[in-house]
Amino acid sequence: MAKLTEQDILNWNGPEEDYMNPDQLEFFRELLIKLQDELIDNATTTTGHLKEHESAPDPADRATQEEEYALELRTRDRERKLLSKIQASIRRIDEGEYGFCQDTGEPIGLKRLLARPTATLSVEAQERREQLKKQFAD
Repeated sequence: MAKLTEQDILNWNGPEEDYMNPDQLEFFRELLIKLQDELIDNATTTTGHLKEHESAPDPADRATQEEEYALELRTRDRERKLLSKIQASIRRIDEGEYGFCQDTGEPIGLKRLLARPTATLSVEAQERREQLKKQFAD
């Protein structure tokens, strides 16, 4: 079969039983692996950048460097968490669970997965969870 494109995913209007067919799963696997590789490259670059970090003699310059260093570390921490989600999504593809809501078992939807490939909940289930959090926070 031909390799699917993002436009193919957006235009898909097939029968429900054809949802998450092998071509769609391969498309999302490749997308997730690409995202994973980008995050790993970023982490490698950051590690090299932080190792060559020299301390500035001027206190103002040093404070700026420390703030940039802290910002970079926070960004990498967010990316580390995203990397875990990406790897979990790849495992769900391998286990045949990718693309289905963990709460309801219903399809998450191709457009949602294209926008957020690590999504584990349908829009409705996500909204319910957010409403419950909001109720308990009030």
